[in-house]
Amino acid sequence: MSMAGRMPEPYGQGSGANLADILERVLDKGIVIAGDIRINLLDIELLTIKLRLIVASVDKAKEMGIDWWEDDPALSSRARRNELSRENAELRERLARLESLEAAVADREREEEDRA
Repeated sequence: MSMAGRMPEPYGQGSGANLADILERVLDKGIVIAGDIRINLLDIELLTIKLRLIVASVDKAKEMGIDWWEDDPALSSRARRNELSRENAELRERLARLESLEAAVADREREEEDRA
C-alpha cells in the first residue's frame, strides 16, 4: 500500500465555493450570537458579563441601524475631525468668557483706583 493512497484529498473547487457561499449568506443576512456569563457565590451575584456578537456586512449593519463605527473617533477620521472641531469651539468659548471676565475685573480695579 502506498502513502499516496492514505493522504487526504486536497480541497477542491467545490469546498471553496461552499465556504464562499456560506460567508456571503452570513454577511448578507447577518448572524447574532448572544450569551451571558454569571458568577455567583452563595447566591450572591459577583460578576455578570453579557456578550453580544453580530456578524454582518457593513451594508446590512447600516440597514439594521448599526453604525457606531462612523461616530467613533478611534475608527473614523471624520469623527475624529468632528470631535476636534467641537473641542476647539468649546475651548474658544471658554477663552472668550475668561477674557471678558478678566476685562471686567480690570475695569473694576481701575474704577476703585480712580475713587481712591
